[in-house]
Amino acid sequence: MLKRRLTPVLYLREGVMVRSELFKIHQIIGSPVSHINRLVEWDVDELILLDISPGLETYDLGRDDHGEKGAGSLLEFTETIARTSAIPLCFGGRIRTIDDIHVRIRHGADKVAINSAFAQTPELVSEAAKEFGAQAIVISIDYRVIDASARVFIRHGAFDTGVDAVTWARRAEDAGAGEILLNAIDRDGTARGYDTETIEAVSQSVEIPVIACGGAGHQSHFNECFELTSASAVAAGNIFHFTENAYPRAKNYLRRKRTDIR
Repeated sequence: MLKRRLTPVLYLREGVMVRSELFKIHQIIGSPVSHINRLVEWDVDELILLDISPGLETYDLGRDDHGEKGAGSLLEFTETIARTSAIPLCFGGRIRTIDDIHVRIRHGADKVAINSAFAQTPELVSEAAKEFGAQAIVISIDYRVIDASARVFIRHGAFDTGVDAVTWARRAEDAGAGEILLNAIDRDGTARGYDTETIEAVSQSVEIPVIACGGAGHQSHFNECFELTSASAVAAGNIFHFTENAYPRAKNYLRRKRTDIR
């Protein structure tokens, strides 16, 4: 039996950790360093780290202008995670070239999540899969449901590609990607549950694993997603910032409900 995963997602914006809502509202949560320390203690299945900073090429994770100390440079931060823990790490954001992938893997990432670059240079995925292996290449699909169609958006959800998520996922698989991160923009930070219809449609359309993200507000939403879809993993960010929904409690809840949880 293939074990299914529960995966935390950390959103970093200009060096600090944020809570995201609808891809528009970004509330500062605090230092990524302290949260990473908790995740290491909790022995999470894996970690997805997404840099959603708008348009800036560099910034200082050491900033403390919000009362929260950052972590030095982002790549040093990634390297520290890899060095101090056995958590498999997927890194996404600002990946445009094969050199960008090289740098992130060299600094400790096990996988990279590619979003907008797949639309702009799809051959990057094929090249990266050949060089690093398909298992290291994740295609991040952000989508909105418009007129009953799950349409893919890129550039932090600002640009409508006009392509549906199922077609996009199949293209990603054909290009050589090893995994899909499927993120519902309209459910981001809403705590109203996963879009199980789209998740199942995408999961059934490809052979590679699908990680479902966007909408978790209660532990029951994780189980519901596993019950109603073929997703290999459920991912969430905001929910794990609250003690009553901390990762260990959510994991234990799932294990009481299911036998297929890692």
